[in-house]
Amino acid sequence: MMSQKHASGYRPSGDALLLFILLVARVRIDTLAEWAAIPTSMLHRDVATLLSGVIPGHSLALLSDRQTTDPITLLLISVAFGLFVVYLAVDLLCDRLQPSTTFWIKLFLVGAIIGTLVFGQTVLFIGLRHISAPAAYAHDGGVVQTEATIGYLLAGVNPYVADYRETPMAEWGTEYRTALDHYPYLPWTFLFSAPFYLLSSAAIGWFDQRIVYLLLFAITLMLACHLTRSSGHQLSALIVLGLNPILASDVIFGQNDPFVLFWIVLGIWLLQRSEERIGNVRGRQVLHALSMTSLGLACASKPTAWFLVPFLIGYQWRTALPYPMSTVHPVRQGIVGLARSVKCVWPLALTFLAVTGPWFAWHPGAMIDDVWHWSAGTAETPYQIRGWGFSNFVLALGLVPNRLAYWPFWVVESVIAGPLLTVGLWRLWHNPAIPTMLQGYAILLMGFFYGSRFLNENYLGFLLAVFTLAFFIAGSNPGDSATTRLQAADA
Repeated sequence: MMSQKHASGYRPSGDALLLFILLVARVRIDTLAEWAAIPTSMLHRDVATLLSGVIPGHSLALLSDRQTTDPITLLLISVAFGLFVVYLAVDLLCDRLQPSTTFWIKLFLVGAIIGTLVFGQTVLFIGLRHISAPAAYAHDGGVVQTEATIGYLLAGVNPYVADYRETPMAEWGTEYRTALDHYPYLPWTFLFSAPFYLLSSAAIGWFDQRIVYLLLFAITLMLACHLTRSSGHQLSALIVLGLNPILASDVIFGQNDPFVLFWIVLGIWLLQRSEERIGNVRGRQVLHALSMTSLGLACASKPTAWFLVPFLIGYQWRTALPYPMSTVHPVRQGIVGLARSVKCVWPLALTFLAVTGPWFAWHPGAMIDDVWHWSAGTAETPYQIRGWGFSNFVLALGLVPNRLAYWPFWVVESVIAGPLLTVGLWRLWHNPAIPTMLQGYAILLMGFFYGSRFLNENYLGFLLAVFTLAFFIAGSNPGDSATTRLQAADA
């Protein structure tokens, strides 16, 4: 009998179409980002210096097309599209190959494309920065400023008290440079990276924060694949996460959203593993504690992770109750379930306090000013009103005299986020599963950011990654989850 592809003609698989869409988006964003962020003459000059003795000058001149991008990026793009042609060939022949063979070949090709476009481009920018200037080819906060905070840490200086006017941050950007007076991230961003800073400096004489981001992003992709059950979902999850149009740029330029995402993905992966160990109560408890610790580290990295906490508590609470709930003594059951959920979540709170507490105690006013007042617009030198959300209407209607002025965005945030939180927790109560928890988190965060002082593009890349996990991740059976949670709690 003829296969469906032979009978009706070849139709590309869904993963091939998805890969092509994101590959085109990734390539186009790379070239546009270079145009917007890096002077063309500087880019081509530094690439020529980097490639000196590697590619003949005549070949380099032929590759130097200033209407597209630099020579190395052009070669990386060509390699990626060549790999995609091979991917299409495998897709074309999939009915003649074993499904497992097709899957592993496609998985390898997707990994190679991500390695070429994301990891290759990041290594290129690291190299260009090394031969250029500390403030070049890198994001200001995620790389340049975070490296400065590591220097302050090793010198015994409080990064939340110090300013950054005598660091390479002073050379980055030309307008609204209020970050020179603030470090808006939480301590785990520089505490975790400090050993890598010391090791890299001792081994090669210099350090780039993106070394850490690349390592964690690679692990994130591997963990995300193991969060899914089917091979098709593994492939699609890898494509969407690895070629995420904005998150990949965050890795390349060095914004720290992939850093926060890693600890969330690790925590979710450990939580999923803990729920699978039904007969091993001790193993479940250890994995669960490690999961909460990882999520606590995410919260100790950036406030964007805080919005996951109410859904995490709601999930722990609901899965600590019988499923379906008994109509006998529902209030008593609810109180017992809440107590058990607090018992489950305490490692998260302990981890957060252990990481952030000493810095808060050192100078609470400075830390609150940097992390909260700066972004809320209430600091002496606040972050500007900008982005892709509601804030544009405030600017368009002339409701503020300038971009640095205060406006009560908290009202809009509350109006949007309150109902989203309520509905998200209601859905989680009726469908207590990890995907529902992540959906609620992503939707709440999207609504909050939309109504905030700034909806930066990197937030959307982070949100797309969370939505991707929520869509492809394998959900647990609520009844099984509740049973095993009770076993662990009673042990």
